[in-house]
Amino acid sequence: MATSRVAADTDQTGKRPDFGREKPSKDAYQVAYWVLNSGDNEGSSFVIVDKVQARAYVFGVDGRLRGAAAVLLGLAKGDETVPGVGDRELSNISPEERTTPAGRFVAEPGRNAHGDDIVWVDYEAAVSMHRVLTRNPAEHRLERLASPKISEHRISFGCINLPVSFYEQVVAPTVNDGATIIYVLPETQSPADVFGFRDAGKGKPPRTVPKAASAFYLAGA
Repeated sequence: MATSRVAADTDQTGKRPDFGREKPSKDAYQVAYWVLNSGDNEGSSFVIVDKVQARAYVFGVDGRLRGAAAVLLGLAKGDETVPGVGDRELSNISPEERTTPAGRFVAEPGRNAHGDDIVWVDYEAAVSMHRVLTRNPAEHRLERLASPKISEHRISFGCINLPVSFYEQVVAPTVNDGATIIYVLPETQSPADVFGFRDAGKGKPPRTVPKAASAFYLAGA
């Protein structure tokens, strides 16, 4: 699992991330705040994937939201990748091994076995972000993306499935435009433990969020 290299307090005295009209979880807000004020993103755009809420947020270097959308995640709950799982055939990966790993990752543009463009999250573990897969109608992935039930969003082998418009209009352009850091929030550990920041309890979302979102905000994507 990739982890952060910079520690910093999240005491709400510095720059605040702009989530637009989104209402992020406490963990998502804390991590975004920490990223902006610790410099852990090294001057790059960044993505936060909140596994507990099954939602992804894409930010510019300035901490302004470029877009947000529901996502599909690994079937199994867990924050670690099973060693060697990236080298195995999908048919040999058991349900309990289909996790989306938590941690800090450097996004890399790439292509899958079908020649489709994707964004690698963890190349060795074969975990990527890509357009939602609909090759198997029995999985009902489009319906799962639209479902308000978080449990319905757990279906993949570990990859992060995104709405097509969100991937093509926000994620891919951001990654292709320059270095992008992906922060996948944990679900069995605390963000402070995974990313190495202190005073996690101090970082809280504002009671109200700005009415105006950034130009690239995708309402309801």
